[in-house]
Amino acid sequence: MSDALDALTPAAQAATRRTFAIISHPDAGKTTLTEHLLLKGGAIHLAGEVKAKGERRRARSDWMKIEQERGISVTTAVMTFQFEGCTFNLLDTPGHEDFSEDTYRTLTAADSAVMVIDAAKGIEAQTLKLFEVCRLRDIPIVTFVNKMDREARDPMETLDEISDKLQLETTPMMWPAGMGLNFRGAAHLDSNAFLPFARLGEHGAPVPLDGDALAGLLSADEKAKLDEDLEFVRGVCAPFDLQSYREGHLTPVYFGSALKDFGVAEVLRALGAYAPPPRPVKADKRMVGPGEDKVSGFVFKVQANMDPNHRDRVAFMRMVSGHFKRGMKLKPSGSGKVMSIHNPILFFARDREIVDEAWPGDVMGIPNHGTLRVGDTLTEGEDLVFTGIPNFAPEILRRVRLADPLKAKHLQRALESLAEEGVTQVFKPQLGSQWFVGVVGQLQLDVLAQRIQQEYGLEVGFEGGLFETARWVAAADPADLRKFMDANKGNMAEDRDGAPVFLAKSNWELGYIADRNPGIRFTATKERG
Repeated sequence: MSDALDALTPAAQAATRRTFAIISHPDAGKTTLTEHLLLKGGAIHLAGEVKAKGERRRARSDWMKIEQERGISVTTAVMTFQFEGCTFNLLDTPGHEDFSEDTYRTLTAADSAVMVIDAAKGIEAQTLKLFEVCRLRDIPIVTFVNKMDREARDPMETLDEISDKLQLETTPMMWPAGMGLNFRGAAHLDSNAFLPFARLGEHGAPVPLDGDALAGLLSADEKAKLDEDLEFVRGVCAPFDLQSYREGHLTPVYFGSALKDFGVAEVLRALGAYAPPPRPVKADKRMVGPGEDKVSGFVFKVQANMDPNHRDRVAFMRMVSGHFKRGMKLKPSGSGKVMSIHNPILFFARDREIVDEAWPGDVMGIPNHGTLRVGDTLTEGEDLVFTGIPNFAPEILRRVRLADPLKAKHLQRALESLAEEGVTQVFKPQLGSQWFVGVVGQLQLDVLAQRIQQEYGLEVGFEGGLFETARWVAAADPADLRKFMDANKGNMAEDRDGAPVFLAKSNWELGYIADRNPGIRFTATKERG
């Protein structure tokens, strides 16, 4: 009996959780890999394919209309599934750099990451950026080299690039035999077995590397090449070291094809075997461990209008500690007013189900009407704030032009709701009534206009204003800040928290003003919460 009770402790449940993100450059195959991971976990019966036609094969994680039209992910999807005794919480992030803010914030909720690399292209710009975020957070990485069934670079080149560009040791756990049309499968180095690849239909059962069965799958030349490669890899590459991987110094590397479902199960097993369970999280006052009895968690994302019929708003909370039960009262750090959580939900992309309980590592949705915001901490009563969820200064500032001026209030609500999600940032100038939106890239503006039109029925356009960039301002002495704001009224705005923001016409002006005001801090990031 005590064993059964022990299994229901936060520490025991946390040990079975793996919460991971998938990072990559656009088009490396991340969403396709997500689909096939879900297939493995029994969560879906037919894997979607991003470029496939027809509703039946829509990628399950790309549920927004604009995602389906453009074939890209623009918002983080959360999916929970089980595989071989582990509960996996998968965070599928946007690959496009214009949506990287959403990705950066999502990585605060992940304990590990799968890095997807296109076998032909190697490490691309966005992969590099996201890797740097993982490095800052000490997030361990499993690498999946995708699209081996197409023409690809020499696998050794890819390993060298990972070592050179990312300063990561590489340990191949699989090694491909051939590539493109001549891709025959891969050797699994741990099990000393060969996994055959079939272009059409089911892949064959593994066969021993040193047995006669392999001769029926590979020609003499292919077998000789594989033997030579394996000897080289075993001699040159570092053996797998669990501690080094968990500290973020080493990455196990898998080769395969997400589209053809080859190598996917191996990646999932690697996450189950090696990826860390939920780790202690730093709060303002102390470290909070997953084994603690009291519930705590933080909101890393807010998604509005997941159900367009109901104008809903769902806060995504990452559980840090304790055993959450439906109906529990939790205190958010933002408002301080205790709220009862009656309808907590687990996600399967757009599909959701009400859950009765959640454990450390789980990602739970909390329906709310603007009460919860990104960066909020929820606890059973302790005054804690989890740190490290950033806001980034926008790289593009635009005025919002409304087709129907009588709908200004509706526009304000729409902008605030989308800002709450992190889709955009909004700034209200001290002088003048027109709102500014701040985004990372042009594509974000297109998505913003389309969502405002589809979800709120408002026709908007964007126009360049006087200002090009924005920085949050603060000072050690409040009198200095007030004096600065009074002297620069035409350049001052507020963000949606009421924090002061300086709008600059150019980077040169920003530098000039900063030099003239040494008592004022100009910052490109602001911690949420």
